Order: sequence, then structure tokens, then C-alpha cells
Amino acid sequence: MTQEMHQAGADSVLRDAIYKYAADRMAMDPVPLDGPKAPAELASLVGNTITEAGMGGLAALAVFEEVLAPATISTDNPNFLSFIPAAPTEAATLFDLVVSASSIYGGSWTEGAGAVFAENQVLEFLADEAGFPTGSGGVFVQGGTLGNLSALVVARDVAEKNLGKQNWAIICSSEAHSSIKSVAKVMGITVVAGDASETGSFTGTAADAAIESAKEQNLVPFALVATGGTTNFGIIDRLSELADVAAKNSLWYHVDGAYGLAGMLVNELKPKFLGLERADSFIVDPHKWLFAPFDACALVFRNPALAKQSHTQHGEYLETLNKADDWNPSDYAFNLTRRVRGLPLWFSLATYGVACYRSAISGNVKLAQKIAGEISSRPGLKLVREPELSVVVFERKGWVLEDYEKWSKKLLADQIGFVVPSSHLGKPNTRFAIVNPNTSFEDLVAILDTME
Repeated sequence: MTQEMHQAGADSVLRDAIYKYAADRMAMDPVPLDGPKAPAELASLVGNTITEAGMGGLAALAVFEEVLAPATISTDNPNFLSFIPAAPTEAATLFDLVVSASSIYGGSWTEGAGAVFAENQVLEFLADEAGFPTGSGGVFVQGGTLGNLSALVVARDVAEKNLGKQNWAIICSSEAHSSIKSVAKVMGITVVAGDASETGSFTGTAADAAIESAKEQNLVPFALVATGGTTNFGIIDRLSELADVAAKNSLWYHVDGAYGLAGMLVNELKPKFLGLERADSFIVDPHKWLFAPFDACALVFRNPALAKQSHTQHGEYLETLNKADDWNPSDYAFNLTRRVRGLPLWFSLATYGVACYRSAISGNVKLAQKIAGEISSRPGLKLVREPELSVVVFERKGWVLEDYEKWSKKLLADQIGFVVPSSHLGKPNTRFAIVNPNTSFEDLVAILDTME
């Protein structure tokens, strides 16, 4: 590091300004929705910030605060209701600053033992909630796509040890997340999807049919992927039935619970997740419904030794770590260099306690049910399906896609909410994805009023 960079980094005025910005942002209640700007407008407002001489930290911070930040949508605004939002707790957000300030390498036990120990406590807690046996474990990776890929590579490797190389196929639902297709593309294998269009829930019967279809195509199924809460509707597959199918056909059983699996923390929802305890692996994204900042996906294996066989990297400079047989997070997924992204969740859980999490998730589910009732009571609206978790899908009668798009843009422009169009089976609709404990019934009603 040059002397100039060292002096700039040690500038107490800049440091205080950044602390103040972070504190002011966290004190906003609520944070502004804001919204995107066109590239040309940003170029005009910002100009060229990367120069030989540099512009100085205070000037760069001002550009971010005054132009760049307002040109991004705040996913933690209570009325950000599209896709799957994020609502990190204050403790999690604060500790994310600590993680960045601490410069911890999270790929090996040797370098990050204390941090990895804390992450592992969270993974053990999630495994226990899922009904997994003692000794289960895994790693926090970037997101659900990487988690699914890492799990299914292990599944493929286990199958190849038994059957050799084959024309492999993944069996999943027609409602499975798009990442499963992406995983198959990267792995050079095929996805065979079973029909779940009638109820949205993948059943054992549909899985059996998909397996037969794969065999008719001269494909060899090696993994069955269930969804613990679909992104579009929040629907849980028939996990016990699928566990039976996987066992009967000697398939790796993986549960993609990126969004919905957090629901297993709520006692009244636990029966919906029966069968999860029989999975070989699962994922859940804390940055979705466990109130952690981006980016964190918990990947958990029933038998992590199998994952270690697939993912441990070898190189002359790495063998000093490998021979120690420590718990190296880099051994359990497609990652080597990694930040300890599970620590903000650890700190938040340790700060507030699990009961607080259970209550917040339960509150989201009850709010989804309440607003679903309101939608059903309005003559101009139609509830597409009763919510199972915290996603509410509905239609405005008579609207086509262009109407939803026009309404959505105005809603954001007026800073009322961020609710984008969606669709199911080719028919347009929209949806509330409720994962923020601060989202209110009154605000949701106000959004519905704009559709009249």
C-alpha cells in the first residue's frame, strides 16, 4: 500500500463521514424506495469518477450519497414487495460492517477458526431445525444458485461412484426455481420436470411420472429436487412423498428452500415441512427470510464428508491446509476465497434470540393471510391462490400485462411501493412477497387502492 493510500485510509474525517452516513441510513424509518435512472442520466450527473489523481474520499462519498444511492431501490423498504425482498435486522447490518472491517479469510479453519466456529453454530442450528442428525454441516455460500449447484455436483459424484458416467438427469417440479435449469446447463446434464401446474405442489405421483419420462429418453436420474416454498407462490412440495420416491429409486434428495424453508422455524408451519429430515442436503437463504444482509445461502449436508470429497481443492500451496483435516469451509462448496458471510446472521441470532425470529416469520404469514382476505373481498380483484407462506398472488380483473406494467411504474414513481408484474401459466398477475416485519396491512391496502 502506498503512503498516499495509507494516509487516505487513515483520514479520520473521511472515516467519521462514512460512519455518519451508515448511521443516518440505518436511522431512516422507513428508508426511501428510490428508483433507477437511465445510464445517460447517471453519466451526466456523475461524470468520470475514476481518474489518475482521484477525487478524494469525501467527494466520492458525496457522489454515492447524492446520486448513486438514490438511483438504487432499497430492498429493505417495507413496501418493496417484488421478487423476494431483504429485511436485515439492525444487529445483522451492524455486524456486516464488522465483518468487512475485520478482513477475515473464511475459506480455512487455520485462518478463520473463530469466525468459522460461529458460522458452524448457525449451520448446526438450521440442521437441527430441519431434523438432520448430529454431524450434519456445510457452508455459507453466495446465494441459492451456487448452493444448489454445489449440492447437486456432490449428488452426481456419488452416483458416478456407483454407476459410472451416465446421461444424467435431475428430477424436479415444473415450478422449481430457474437456478435448477442453470445448474443443469453448467453441469452438462438434463432436467426432467414433473407437472405441478394444478396445485403448484410437486407430488410423489408427478415425480414417479417424471422418472419414467427420463428413462424413456435414455436418461439416468441421479437426484430429486424438492422445493420448500416456491419463489412465485410460496408453495411447499409434498416433501414426505418425494422422500419416498427418492428412497425407492436410490436418488439423492435435495430440498431447495432458498426462500420458504425459514418457515420451518414456526411451530405451526413445521408439519408442512415433514420429509425435510430425510433429505441428503438443503439450502436456505438468510438474506431472504432470515433477516440477514446480502449475500448468504446456508448449504447443509446430511453427510458433509461426501461434499468434502467433491469440493476439496488441491494445489501445492493448499496441501498444508488439507493434511490437517480441519473444517475448511472451502471444502464444502464451489468456493475457495470467501468472506465469512454467515457471521451477520450469527450475531443477529445471538443478539435477539431464536424466539424473536420465529415471531417475525409467523407475523409475515399472518399478514399474508389477512391481506389475502382483503383481496378476496374486493370485486375488482381476484386471489389466484390462498397463500401457504408469505407470498400473495392476485389479479386485477380485466387487466392485461401492459396495464400491470403501467401501474407498477407509477407506483414506484409515486414512491408508494415496488410491486412488479408476474405471471402464471401465461396469464399476467402481480404479487406481494412479504418478508419484512415492518410491512403493514395499512400500506398493503393503500397499494390495493391504487388498482381501483
